[in-house]
Amino acid sequence: MTPRILIIDDEEKMCWALKRAFNHKGYQVVTTTSGLQGIDLTKETEPSLVILDLKMPDIDGIEVLKGIKKINPQIPVIMITAHGTIETAIEAMKIGATDYIIKPFELEEIRALVKQALQLSNPENQVNSLPEDSDKKYRKFVGQSEAMKEVTLLIRQVAKTTATVLITGESGTGKEVAGVEIHNASDRADEPFVAVNCAALPDQLLESELFGHEKGAFTGATCKKKGRFEIANKGTIFLDEIGEMPISMQAKLLRVLQERCFERVGGTETIHVDVRVIATTNIDLATAIANGTFREDLYYRLNVMRIIMPTLRSRKEDIPLLVNWFLEKFDPSHSKKISSEAIKLLTRYNWPGNIRELQNAIERALIVCQGPEILPMHFPKDLLCSVEETTSPELSPTESVSTLEELEKRLIVDALKKLDYNQTKVAKYLGISRPTLLYRLKKYGIK
Repeated sequence: MTPRILIIDDEEKMCWALKRAFNHKGYQVVTTTSGLQGIDLTKETEPSLVILDLKMPDIDGIEVLKGIKKINPQIPVIMITAHGTIETAIEAMKIGATDYIIKPFELEEIRALVKQALQLSNPENQVNSLPEDSDKKYRKFVGQSEAMKEVTLLIRQVAKTTATVLITGESGTGKEVAGVEIHNASDRADEPFVAVNCAALPDQLLESELFGHEKGAFTGATCKKKGRFEIANKGTIFLDEIGEMPISMQAKLLRVLQERCFERVGGTETIHVDVRVIATTNIDLATAIANGTFREDLYYRLNVMRIIMPTLRSRKEDIPLLVNWFLEKFDPSHSKKISSEAIKLLTRYNWPGNIRELQNAIERALIVCQGPEILPMHFPKDLLCSVEETTSPELSPTESVSTLEELEKRLIVDALKKLDYNQTKVAKYLGISRPTLLYRLKKYGIK
């Protein structure tokens, strides 16, 4: 069955955005802006998972959570919270919430949380708990640069082994994709792949998430719960942002890596597991060791095989391939193409957010662009401004501009020439209204 997600949020725009994001991935989605109606819909629709805003106007989000748990204690609930209510979100997890996410967040973040929560809620069917249309098609590396060829070769080599892997690199470089590729290419491909964000949970909750707990182990532990290591048995556990793990938890993790056994929180039974460990970090662990925030012995246990993910700015020759990949992903009907000017713009930008930032930029451009072709003007202004500041003086005048106004003026002039000065066609091509085009023609003195 296709998982059904119930979204309870008082902001209509948030409901709309989340519904669109999850419908796109093949999920069934039900939304409401009322907490009380959300409780009723839990009874009526029997959702596989609930996304619940902590701040609701008619009833407190905690009370909604309690109402949902009375109807079905097993249903996973992900709380949406703001920075000022993180403590309340943690309290919600103690009384039954599965996880929480802090506003503002990226759609890919909440998609990952939902996927993980659905997997954990059905441990007997880890692999097949999601729609066939899940991200498997896109969990591949794109690029022909030497840096990516080297990474791909390392992944193929390490996948054949059971060695622990440490993947390092900046945020957005594809560390999780690399981890999934290692799992999918290994003999464990048909077994669970369980991801844990080590930075998302405080010490006491992280221990319970990793190793599970017995009934009555702490307040809110109403039943025995398997931990992620236990669920990942025979498969792979992916420890994301391992550098953010509390120092007290690092000693317990070290024991699992050495002996492949642990006890649940509040339990005495020793549980043995066969798990392949893949860890990632975007911080310098050598510096963390020197600062006393990361154990040196744990580092050497993790660093059996190290893969360094290259930044996007170090492999700009891959950008056109990545752009086409994301266009195929977000616009499978091929209703829009990308202009050569836009490709040139994207290859000049340095992408501090790496591939994740490029993906978001393409998805945004497809939404902003109302015409058949994506142009530079459809990308965020901060991206355009950054390119202006770094444009090389060696580029020819036809390939560079010094200000946003010059770029916009050039695009309008090029469009006018291309479409024989037909203003209606030009406006449609640029994705703007005809009055807006007339205003800009006057503004730039274009006749």
